[in-house]
Amino acid sequence: MTSDWLAAAIAPAVVTWVFIAVLLRTAWAARLADHPNERSLHAIPTPRVGGLAILAATFPFAWLYASGPLATTLACALGLALVSLADDLRSQPISIRLGAHLTAAVVAVISTGEWPGAAGAGAWLACAAAIVAIVWATNLFNFMDGADGLAGGMAVVGFGAYAIAASRAGEAGLALVALALASASAGFVVHNFPPARVFMGDAGSIPLGFLAAALGLHGVASGIWPIAFPLLVFSPFAVDATVTLLRRLARREPFWRAHRGHYYQRLALSGWTRRRLTLASWALMIAASASALVLPAASFMLQCGIIFGWAVAYALMLLAIDRSTKTIADPAK
Repeated sequence: MTSDWLAAAIAPAVVTWVFIAVLLRTAWAARLADHPNERSLHAIPTPRVGGLAILAATFPFAWLYASGPLATTLACALGLALVSLADDLRSQPISIRLGAHLTAAVVAVISTGEWPGAAGAGAWLACAAAIVAIVWATNLFNFMDGADGLAGGMAVVGFGAYAIAASRAGEAGLALVALALASASAGFVVHNFPPARVFMGDAGSIPLGFLAAALGLHGVASGIWPIAFPLLVFSPFAVDATVTLLRRLARREPFWRAHRGHYYQRLALSGWTRRRLTLASWALMIAASASALVLPAASFMLQCGIIFGWAVAYALMLLAIDRSTKTIADPAK
């Protein structure tokens, strides 16, 4: 088992790092270049091949440790990667993309079986809520993939927290799959740290967002952690993306259009350097995940206290950003 842990922790990172270095010297780098637009924070075309490397490095290891629902979840993620790669190469209709997201979410939820304590109408409501949550997570990870080191860092910290919690619960399969994902993401971050030489692309961000939610659901359904655990682990992304969407809906803005209204984007536009934004985001991710790791063994009251504390902290952070960036206009409106 020790050799499995070492392999999952080291090999995907090395493979990802090497694969990206090779891809940057091929025609794929130019073919999948991300050209700056109204949503972008970068100024020059940047290859979007990081996601291909992450998945190519992760899946050979993850398949060794996955079985049953985990294997089904990985198969869904691979399908999403292929659809997203097609979208990276040539923009696909939203009906195809969302159809794929919804199909993967439904399959992932069905494969987990019944949730503990849910029966009858409650089970149907829980499944419907889980499907919506997975589809939203699949897309919000993509929305938040707009600054150097941001999505890669969240994947390292988030899946790393999953690996620790699953290992503590004796769920080696889930722990090793999550560890491989975290390791591969770390190999990507080496190339993506500001100033980034490569981006993740939809082929990476969409499957990773799906896996963040689907593996979180798997842990809940298996009784490994409470539902608050995955929500808190990935809360830096969930809070920014969700609050930004609600603000745009309240203002009757065309929320489906590209924009630079996310909180992290507004900080960058206000003068924060890319490295300052990246390091501050990583600190927030680590703090959220560290406190989330307390939840599985905590009493219900302590869980409520931790969640309430983070709700207050996020409210204060968002208000502070609103006040400090209120004069910044979003050119994409």
